[in-house]
Amino acid sequence: MARRKRAGALLTTSEVARMLYVHVNTVKRWSNRGILKAYRIGPRGDRRFRREDIAGFLKELQTNQGNSDNLPQ
Repeated sequence: MARRKRAGALLTTSEVARMLYVHVNTVKRWSNRGILKAYRIGPRGDRRFRREDIAGFLKELQTNQGNSDNLPQ
């Protein structure tokens, strides 16, 4: 199965976890809490994430790096 690498392609939970160096369950938890915006697809409700949303999340983390009170748990 070929993986899509387009700029607008949606990312899976596993792909986001690898990008952020966190466990898959952490990505799911952040999604449930609204920290990461997820889109539910298919009959199972699988999560997908926009690359732009993850880039914005990383940028926000970098600006809050000095303030540990604002980091997601």
